[in-house]
Amino acid sequence: MDPRDLMSMGDVTRRSGFAASALRFYEAEGLITATRTPGGRRQFERSVLRRLAFIRAAANIGLTLDEIRTELDQLPGGRVPTKADWHRISRHWRSRLDEQIAALESLRDGLDSCIGCGCFSLQRCRISNPGDYLAATDQAPGAARLPALLRRPHPSP
Repeated sequence: MDPRDLMSMGDVTRRSGFAASALRFYEAEGLITATRTPGGRRQFERSVLRRLAFIRAAANIGLTLDEIRTELDQLPGGRVPTKADWHRISRHWRSRLDEQIAALESLRDGLDSCIGCGCFSLQRCRISNPGDYLAATDQAPGAARLPALLRRPHPSP
């Protein structure tokens, strides 16, 4: 490998917009890889920038770390991914985005009456919780009446 194809941690943080702690986390999670210099400093192949851009995009549409890992595992290990590789792993995002758009539209359209929080504080709530039955059923923590897609935890960090 040409040494010019290797980037330092500082170079990758500047180019990707991710903090060094995020790069270390993603490396520990197996989402990206780094080699070490004799002095122990991390060096990344330039192609890591594409993987990090993918991680950011995937996280922004709501994929979990496990889902992101599954998608990245489909990329070739011995070569830079092609446009066809990226297309293949991202084509199912359309349905995910459609679901997310529908959930956000539902939230937007209900903001003046109810956001699905389960508080039963509004006298007229489109998604009501009479008698605070959600508390008695332990149906879900937090905003239990929000669409599931909008209640998912975000990937770390």
